[in-house]
Amino acid sequence: MDDYTQFLMTKAPRAASCGISPGPMPSHLFDFQAEVCRFLLSVGRAAEFLGTGLGKSAIQIEWCRQAAEATNGRALILTPLAVARQMEREAHRFGYTARVIRCQDDVGEGINICNYDRLDGLNPMAFGAVSLDESSIIKNFMGATVTKLTDAFSTHRFRLCNTATPAPNDHMELGTHSEFLGMMRRLDMLARWFINDTSTASQNWRLKRHAETAFWDWVASWARCADSPADLGFDGSKFRLPPLEIHKHRVATEARAMEGTLFAADVSATNMHAIKRETADVRAKLVAELVANEPDEPWILWCDSDAEADALMVAVDGAVEVRGSHALDRKEAALDDFTQGRKPYLVSKPSICGWGSNWQHCARQAFIGRSFSYESWYQAVRRSWRFGQTRPVHVHLAVAEGEEQIGRVIDRKAQDHEAMKIAMAEAMRRSRATIAETMVPYRPTHIAEMPKWLTA
Repeated sequence: MDDYTQFLMTKAPRAASCGISPGPMPSHLFDFQAEVCRFLLSVGRAAEFLGTGLGKSAIQIEWCRQAAEATNGRALILTPLAVARQMEREAHRFGYTARVIRCQDDVGEGINICNYDRLDGLNPMAFGAVSLDESSIIKNFMGATVTKLTDAFSTHRFRLCNTATPAPNDHMELGTHSEFLGMMRRLDMLARWFINDTSTASQNWRLKRHAETAFWDWVASWARCADSPADLGFDGSKFRLPPLEIHKHRVATEARAMEGTLFAADVSATNMHAIKRETADVRAKLVAELVANEPDEPWILWCDSDAEADALMVAVDGAVEVRGSHALDRKEAALDDFTQGRKPYLVSKPSICGWGSNWQHCARQAFIGRSFSYESWYQAVRRSWRFGQTRPVHVHLAVAEGEEQIGRVIDRKAQDHEAMKIAMAEAMRRSRATIAETMVPYRPTHIAEMPKWLTA
C-alpha cells in the first residue's frame, strides 16, 4: 500500500520545472529569501506570494540576474506606476546592472525596468526573462490587456509573478497567474478543482471540498506564499510588524432614501457612489481636521472617486494629487515628490497608487472613501504598514451613514484571505516533507503474458 500511495503521489498535477540549478546567492539576501530564490530559479516559471516587506524586490532582482545570464543576458521587470525608480534604486544599492527604460531603444544588458503602461513600446522577444512586479494588478487591466501580456511572453522559459495578495477573496484569481506562467489554463483549473455554486445568486465558483488538498499541493509546486519567514520554516522573530490602529469616524449626516426607494439603506455596489457623492465634502472636512491636528506627519489620503479627490484637494492645503487622467510623467513626478518627502500629503485612489510603493516614512493614512474591494484596502494600508516600518500605523476611516456594509464585506474577505494563506502554508510544509518521496521512480514488478490469440 505504501508503494501504491507513492505511485499515486507521482501522478498528482505538479509544475513542470524548466529552470536552472541556481548559482550562489548574494550575501544581502536573508536565508529565507535565498531559499525562495533557489526554488523560483529551479522551477523557471514561478510565483512568489510573499507579504509586504519580506523582500520580494530583492528576490526578483537576483532571480532576474541569474535568469538573464542563463538566456540572452537581458531581463525585464514590469512594475506599477512610479515603482520603477524605486526598483532601480534597490538594484543599484546592491550593485546590480539595472536601468529604467521607456522604450526599446533604452534596453541594455542586465535588468531593464519598465512601467506596465509602456509595454506597447517594447519587443518581448528581446528579453530572456520577465518578472511581473505586483502581479495582482493585471486583473485590474481590461481583458484584452491581460491576454496581450500573456501572449507576449507565452514562449519565455523564465517567467515570474510577484505579489502579496494573489487571491485574497477569490481563489480563481490564481488562475490568472497560472495561465500567464503557462502552468494551466484558467478554465482547466476551474474544471479540475472548482464547482459552480448555484446556491448563491452570484453563482460563484468555489473550491471542491475533497479537492482542497490536491489544489493547494499543485499551487505549492510552482509558488511560495508567506506572511512571515516562519511560514517557510525559518526564524521570523525579526519580522514582526508594529501595531496597526484603525480609527472609524462617523460623519454626521441625515440618512435619506435614494431616488426610487422608500427607505434609507446600506451602501451597495449599485448606490454606493450616489450616497458617497452627497457626503464627500463633509468627509473631506473631517479628514482635513485630522491632518491639521498632526501637521508634522506625512499623510496618504485615499479616495474612491474623482468627486472625493476634488473635495480633499480643496480641504487639505499642500496636498499633491495623482489622478488617472493625468499624464504619465506628471504622475511619476508627483509620486516621487511624496516618496522623497518633498510633498507631505498625497491624494489618490488605491487602484492608481496602492501597489508596490514603499512608504514606511508615512505612518498616517486616511480613507475618505473605500470600495468593496478587500485587495484595494489591503494593498493601500500595506504601503505604510509593512516590514521596515518602525512606528505604529494609524489608519482613519471617514464613514458616512449606511457605509457599514462595506466594512462587513471587507471583514469577510479578510477571513477568506487568512484561510487561503493557512492552506497554502500547510501545502508548502507537505511539499518540503514529501519531495524526496514523490520523486520515487515507478518500477513495475508484475510480468504480463501476451494472450495466445495475439501471439498467433
